[in-house]
Amino acid sequence: MKTVLAALLISMSAGHACLAATRLVEPKLQLESQAKGAAPRVALTFDACSGKTDVRILSTLIENRIPATIFVTARWLKRNAATMAIFKAHPDLFEIENHGAMHVPAVDHPVSIYGIAAAGSAQAVAAEVAGGAGAIEAEGLQPHWFRGATAKYTLSSIGQIRQMGFRVAGYSVNGDGGSLLAAGAAQKRFASAKDGDVIIAHINQPAHAAGDGVVKGILDLKTKGYTFVRLEEATEDGSDDTTN
Repeated sequence: MKTVLAALLISMSAGHACLAATRLVEPKLQLESQAKGAAPRVALTFDACSGKTDVRILSTLIENRIPATIFVTARWLKRNAATMAIFKAHPDLFEIENHGAMHVPAVDHPVSIYGIAAAGSAQAVAAEVAGGAGAIEAEGLQPHWFRGATAKYTLSSIGQIRQMGFRVAGYSVNGDGGSLLAAGAAQKRFASAKDGDVIIAHINQPAHAAGDGVVKGILDLKTKGYTFVRLEEATEDGSDDTTN
């Protein structure tokens, strides 16, 4: 009886360990709060997954001198050389970071997330991260942050990415629901931002209504007196051992 019970406990422990290893997390990232009385501050981060460039957002950032951190994939870079040249022409505004090679989730076991097949192994995670970094380095820039497709990871894949030399960029406000929100809904998401929030949105879907809401949301925050920083300019705190 004791032998059977011991075997059962071992099996349960192994099952719990397996679940922990494959559990997906979606890390949170926030900036250090401003001192009392200071203007509220947020970080705008934009993913460029594939496709084209949302000029509505890009022109708003440039015309209003609003800095942002842009996460680009290698495959987006291949199709948007002109936009990359604009980013590089405004180094005071744009920080270019790593969104991977082919926009596959940086998860080290087979799983589908939002209909996208994950990398599926540690070797494939490494290829996704290194491929994205290499494309940015070929532009003469050095990435320090990584954000994977879907922004979901396992704790082990986070550890692997950290060992490769990157902080993992979570967020605290989802500004456009993967660029799928209506304009008004996206504008409201931006309006919900508080001091220290890191906002995620997309700059690669010019035909989506969400972009109009993103533009209005950015300008609303500016009107309210918010200041904007890039990730490289701020002290931040990320969950799930993504930054510390």
